[in-house]
Amino acid sequence: MVWLTRRSVIGRATVTISLVTTQQTGETAPTRPPKRAVATAAEFVSRHGGSARAVVENLGKGGARIVLIGQDGALGDVLVPDPTSGESVVEAVEGLESGDWDSDTAAALTIGPAHRRKMAGARAR
Repeated sequence: MVWLTRRSVIGRATVTISLVTTQQTGETAPTRPPKRAVATAAEFVSRHGGSARAVVENLGKGGARIVLIGQDGALGDVLVPDPTSGESVVEAVEGLESGDWDSDTAAALTIGPAHRRKMAGARAR
């Protein structure tokens, strides 16, 4: 980032004009993770065994979803504005490991009967 400042004296008043430009370095600025998302993910990790896997899913205009799979197999999720924010949340939380939907991640997930009924909706009734 480059700050350009110019001061001019017009009559008795001093006018300051500032212009901020960014240099094209090819690097992206680090994204600050949303505090609430970090707190929610950290609480999930602490409640479910001290470590967890996270899969960041892009929801398009709706943002991104961080699917959390606890060490005990519990399922949780956190919504963030975009996938970059999701990745920054994963990096910010100790004990949270980034992953993909591979066979190891799917095998770590334990879905109980109550959750299956909830997912099935009206068909389960």
